[in-house]
Order: sequence, then structure tokens, then C-alpha cells
Amino acid sequence: MELLAFARGPALTFSLAIFVLGAVWRLVGVLALPPWHDYSPPREGSAPNWLSAIRAVFRKTIPHRTFLKDGMFTTVNGYVFHIGLAIVVFLFVPHILLLQSLFGLSWPGLPNGVITGVGALTAASLVAALAYRLTSPVLKLISRPNDYISWLLTFLPVVTGLAATAHVGLRYETMLALHILSVCAMLIWFPFGKLMHAFLFVLSRGATGIRFGHRGAQL
Repeated sequence: MELLAFARGPALTFSLAIFVLGAVWRLVGVLALPPWHDYSPPREGSAPNWLSAIRAVFRKTIPHRTFLKDGMFTTVNGYVFHIGLAIVVFLFVPHILLLQSLFGLSWPGLPNGVITGVGALTAASLVAALAYRLTSPVLKLISRPNDYISWLLTFLPVVTGLAATAHVGLRYETMLALHILSVCAMLIWFPFGKLMHAFLFVLSRGATGIRFGHRGAQL
């Protein structure tokens, strides 16, 4: 119980503070970069910058069919674990209650059985992503410690959450404490590793859309 109290109290508070401050620091650092200027005149009929940015953010969510043939597994598997993580984080009732205590917002959740099934599928998808990274010559060559740490700190909250919900392994209180501590570790790492792409992808896609739009090209 002492470990659970520590996880729910000081550890969660500290990790949330690091997460918020680190994420704000990274975002401010990106937004404070010198603005990009293209001094060539925009192509006739090109869309306004803001519209090109919005189009890029949404259109790049669906990969171009040219890359689907060779990248079908990574594309589909990526959707599986990203959507699965979103469902588990935002539609599991205990998580909703935690978010309500922090932000005062609440919404309906899914039944525990559905969340367990989605969580198991998400864990399997993450394992498949790691296996593919380790066996693909190209991915293996370009992978860095950042990739593996980010994977591990994403996988641990999922598997410990499943174990706690199913009452598998250690006693429930201990398993729940380990689950919360794994979430704390992920929150601390989030702003400084590749998990930060959850925020930065909007800025990068938007900037790319503006550049292509200025030249009259479609993404």
C-alpha cells in the first residue's frame, strides 16, 4: 500500500509536472525558430498557408498508395496500436475518472471487457512492431536507443495495466502501483524522446503543407 500511495501521490504529481513543463519547453523551442521565408511568388491559384497546413495534417494521415504496397504492415499495424492506445487511455472508466479529477471533464467509457480486448490487441501490435524493427534490415540499421526506450515505455503501461485488470501476477495493489509507476516513467520520457511526435507531427506536417502549397503542389 505504501508503494501504491507513493505512485498515486508524489510520483504521479512529479511526472505530470515534468511532462507539462517538458512538452511546453519543446513546443516553445520549435515555435521560436526563425520563420521560414520563400521569396518566390506563390503559384497562381495556390491555397492560403493556413489551408495548406490543415490539408497536410489530415491528408498525410492516410499514406499515399505508392507506399502502401511495400509498407502495408507498418501502416496497418501503426494504426492498430495508435488507435488502441487512444481507446485504452481515454475510454477506460478509471482513466476517465483520473482525467476528471485533473481537468474537471468527463465522458462515457467503454465496458471493461472491451477495453481488455483492445489492450491485448494493442500489446500484440506493439510486440509485432518491435519484431519487425528487429528483423527489417533498414529499420534495424537506422534504429537508435531512443526508438527502443520509447517502445518499452509505451509497452510497459499497457502490459502492466492488463495484468492489474486481470489480477495476474503480483497482488492487485502492487500491480496497480507498478502500472502507475510505468505511466510516470513514460510521462517523464515523453517530452524528450520520440513520443513527443504526438504533438510535433501537427507542426511538421503543417510546415510541409505550407511549403508544398506555396509551390502549387498537392500532398
